[in-house]
Order: sequence, then C-alpha cells, then structure tokens
Amino acid sequence: MSPFEAVAEPNRRRILDLLREGERPAGDLVAALAISQPGVSKHLRHLRDAGLVSVRADGQRRLYRVDPKGLAELEAWLAPYRHFWAGRLAALDRHLEREQ
Repeated sequence: MSPFEAVAEPNRRRILDLLREGERPAGDLVAALAISQPGVSKHLRHLRDAGLVSVRADGQRRLYRVDPKGLAELEAWLAPYRHFWAGRLAALDRHLEREQ
C-alpha cells in the first residue's frame, strides 16, 4: 500500500494524528478511536506497510509511532501545493486588511 492510499482512509489519518503526539500502545488507540481492536490492528498494519508507522516491543506491549521517513513521499508531493496556498492565503490576508 502506498502512503497516499494509507492516508486516504479517515481512521488511519486519525491514528496518525494520535501518534503525532507521541508513541502509544494499540490499546490506547482502540480506546481513543472507539474502533475494535482488530480494526485498529488492521489500520496499523496498513500504516506500517506504507512506511508511515513503526513499532517497537516494550515487554508485552507493542508501541507505535509515526515514522518521519515514511512521510517524505507525501511531503515531496505536497511541496508544490504549499506555494499555491501560501499565495492564496496572502491574498486573503490583504483582502481582509482592506475590508477593515
């Protein structure tokens, strides 16, 4: 699965949002998302396969975290669009200042 396919699913984006705050065990994700444990495990597997999440063992627990290397492909694709939005937001800012 590509990183683009992985982030296309809303629950996987929610998992990434939670993991952005720091490393978490799968059980915390289940509680935070109100999704079944098998459902969260499936989403985590897709995120790992896409290179967006990594896992490490901590005793009996498995801790998941965002893998910044996996985000590089998404970042590279988004980079040209940042310029587009920066110009649009600057124009909106100028318009709002004139309206005041």
